[in-house]
Amino acid sequence: MFFKEMALNNNHGNGTINNDFTNGRKSEWVRLNVGGTTFLTTRTTLSRDQKSFLYRLVQEASDLNTDKDTDGAFLIDRDPTYFGPVLNFLRHGKLVMNKDLAEEGVLEEAEFYNIPDLIKAVKEKIVERDAKQNLTFMKNVYRVMQCSGQELTQMVSTIPDGWKFEQLLNIGSHYNYGTEDHAEFLFVVSKECPTLLNGSNEPSDRAKVLQLKGTRI
Repeated sequence: MFFKEMALNNNHGNGTINNDFTNGRKSEWVRLNVGGTTFLTTRTTLSRDQKSFLYRLVQEASDLNTDKDTDGAFLIDRDPTYFGPVLNFLRHGKLVMNKDLAEEGVLEEAEFYNIPDLIKAVKEKIVERDAKQNLTFMKNVYRVMQCSGQELTQMVSTIPDGWKFEQLLNIGSHYNYGTEDHAEFLFVVSKECPTLLNGSNEPSDRAKVLQLKGTRI
């Protein structure tokens, strides 16, 4: 009888501990309904930044009057697309984004939820992105000049600094009885010029440039 009572007491004790543990785990988990999409996370994660909206939201005596949906999830009227990076930043302190997400969108959410470290991280990423987009590289720019046979020697001797000879094209003569002196030439030169990676400049396609064959510079 003595041993039987001890066993019952132990089982009852274990059941109480397990129930307390389970209830504790349940109270730690929080559901958020962000723009119709449900996110499941913990109070600990949402409390990483004590200045943030999310920290205030999950406090027992919250000063925020936030409604809940039928499943008990806090309703937040924001775009769920950009909430993922916000939540992940609170989880591990790193900014992780899909390539198709705009940094400006994440920045808007970081500012709304008032998470200074995330705001700083997103702004740094924007600066880094813009710097990459504004990188310069060298590209060849072609110039086509039309001249007569008499002008050809002078044209070769007066190539501007930085330009180099590329090609000479004989386009014939305007005269049926023309000689070499009457022949017309296209004199093609090129130059390396810096250009923005995402910018536009003179077309470097030689075929496009040669369409200017009727232009005299």
